[in-house]
Amino acid sequence: MSNFFIDPNIARAKTIDTSLHLRCKYHGRAFHLDGKFISMPEFKEVENFIPENNHLHDLPLYQWGPLLFTQLKKGLGPELFFKEMESHIGFLPIDKLVYDPSRTSDYYIKANWALYCENYLEGFHIPFVHPGLNAFLDFKDYTTAIFKYSNLQIGASKSSEHCFDLPAGHVDAGKNIAAYYFWVFPNMMFNFYPWGLSLNIVTPIDAGNTKVTFLSFVYDASKLDTGAGAGLESVEQEDEEVVEHVQQGIRSRFYHHGRYATKREQGTHHFHSLLAEFMNQS
Repeated sequence: MSNFFIDPNIARAKTIDTSLHLRCKYHGRAFHLDGKFISMPEFKEVENFIPENNHLHDLPLYQWGPLLFTQLKKGLGPELFFKEMESHIGFLPIDKLVYDPSRTSDYYIKANWALYCENYLEGFHIPFVHPGLNAFLDFKDYTTAIFKYSNLQIGASKSSEHCFDLPAGHVDAGKNIAAYYFWVFPNMMFNFYPWGLSLNIVTPIDAGNTKVTFLSFVYDASKLDTGAGAGLESVEQEDEEVVEHVQQGIRSRFYHHGRYATKREQGTHHFHSLLAEFMNQS
């Protein structure tokens, strides 16, 4: 069913009250706002049509600050995906995040979505691909933490300038942290900076093409365009170039996968392990 809209002027049959309802723009099927089926035009004489089997699907809703999440398949609860992230950045004013459409962009990459995620999940390439970011981050202290269905890359800075003001008792208190890069399985990237959040959604188009959407949410505009959270478009273009070359490389008859770097590719190994786990389940 598609093209739903709220229609206050729905036909007032005896079985339909005068409050707001959802009505399908295509064939006029009507529903209560909770998704319960009301009526379907021209179906009075249809045999074996059971109204109770035509309710809209009820999906779970999880709210975190201004962000809303749902899942199409019941099973794993949201705490398994978000608990560690919420614990780590709970000191930030998440409820004050304001969506900034001027800093929101779509990027189209000629590569498989998993290659894009792999690139994000390892800091190995930072000194070689991102000179601007590498000049700011302290690469020797760049670390990765692995959780059940997420992982975290911690961007330590070479100085205290443009870093988080971490409260006493925080696990990273006393450190110069410029960015928290959280990846949530399978395709969400939460990049926290002192100015706010850059949320990246990776959407497969086909086996060789991917769309990546950058959604920006700001709570301190005075810190925009500073530190690790500056020049995000340039960093993205640098990533796209190498990922597209990798896509070409894996098609070579000479390509063969290698080993993981134990310190720098923990996130990539974690991603591959989860992919294997869920693919085996299906």
